[in-house]
Amino acid sequence: MPISAIILSGGRATRMNGVDKGLVLLQNKPLIQHVIERLTPQVDEILINANRELPSYQAFGYSVLQDEVEDFLGPLAGFSLGLQNAKHDYVLTVPCDSPLLPIDLAQRLMAALVEHKAEIAVATSDGSTHPVFCLCKKTTLPSLTAYLQQGERRVSAWQKIQQYIEVDFSDCNEAFTNLNTLEDLAALELKLSEINYSK
Repeated sequence: MPISAIILSGGRATRMNGVDKGLVLLQNKPLIQHVIERLTPQVDEILINANRELPSYQAFGYSVLQDEVEDFLGPLAGFSLGLQNAKHDYVLTVPCDSPLLPIDLAQRLMAALVEHKAEIAVATSDGSTHPVFCLCKKTTLPSLTAYLQQGERRVSAWQKIQQYIEVDFSDCNEAFTNLNTLEDLAALELKLSEINYSK
């Protein structure tokens, strides 16, 4: 079944000294480029949610969608944009700052979604839930719209209102490494220079 993906790059990046996270370099490539390269074989459409540095994001050649409200809503603003604008009935969400994301993320989430007749499938690993690594049906949009209109912002709380399934990725826990600070980035740069990470 065809899948659209939206890369969430609309955050404030307060812990990255205000630098737009998706454009920070890792191994001489922007973080979002790593994400795009891993997503491309998995999905049929890629969208980007960004609120700053728009020309830089547009240069990647994909549709760039800005939050519809200026009040910062967090990741659910990107979820909403994806569900509204995706060409396909299934929408995969991923953050821009997880350059090692699983190369079979979409496949495994879709398999669980179908098997359990769920509306939302969320990745977990080693006991942690990763709510922004999520596959959801476009039919969840009215619920999300109502949730945001109530002033709610918590991703996992909204997800669990739906027909919800968690999918275990403990076999590749490191794939969910996200880079919140420049120190995180430096540590991963060092690690990747020491080992040939392939998963």
